[in-house]
Amino acid sequence: MLPAVPVENRDLLRLALKRTASLLKYSDIPFALGGSYALWARGAPESEHDVDFVVSEDDIERVADALSAAGLAVRRPPEDWLLKVDTDGVTVDILHRIAGVPVTTGLLDRSETIEVLSIRMPVLPATDLIASKLQVLSERYCDFGALLPAVRAVREQLDWPRLREETAGNDFAAAFLFLTDRLGVSDAPLPR
Repeated sequence: MLPAVPVENRDLLRLALKRTASLLKYSDIPFALGGSYALWARGAPESEHDVDFVVSEDDIERVADALSAAGLAVRRPPEDWLLKVDTDGVTVDILHRIAGVPVTTGLLDRSETIEVLSIRMPVLPATDLIASKLQVLSERYCDFGALLPAVRAVREQLDWPRLREETAGNDFAAAFLFLTDRLGVSDAPLPR
C-alpha cells in the first residue's frame, strides 16, 4: 500500500493546479490537464508528486511568456520537452511532448472540459493518458503497482482496442495489458 500523501502537500499541489490552470485559461492559449491529476479528475487516486499540463509544441514560448508575466518562476530544465513552473511551493510541469511525441492541437481537441477543483478546464482523455503512461514503461521504470489502481478506476473510459494498438510496440505495456486481462480489468473476456 502506498503511504498517505501529507494533506499540506496535497493542498499545495491543488493550489498550484488551480493557479496555473487559471493563468493558462486567462492567456487564451489552448492547454489541457495531463498526467496523474488528469486521471484523478476522471476518478483515479490523487497524485502524490506533481501537476502536469500539456500545450502544443508551437505554443510553448507563448506559455513561458504568459506565466512569467504573471509572476511565476519559469525554468527550462535540460530535458527539452517541458517547462517547469514554480508556484505555491511546488513545481508544475508544462509538457509539449509526451513520451517523445509532440503535443498537437488534435490531442488538445480531444480533451473534455471537466470541473476540477471548481475550475472548468480541458482534461486529456483517459485513453491518451494511460497510453502515455504505458509508452514510458521500460526496464528502468516498470511500476505496475502504481499504474494498476489508475487503470482500474478509469477502465470504462478507455478505448481498449486503441490502447492496445498504440502501445503494441512496447513489451512492458503488452505485459501490463496482459495483466489487466488476467485480472478482469480490461475489456478482454476472462480466461477460463
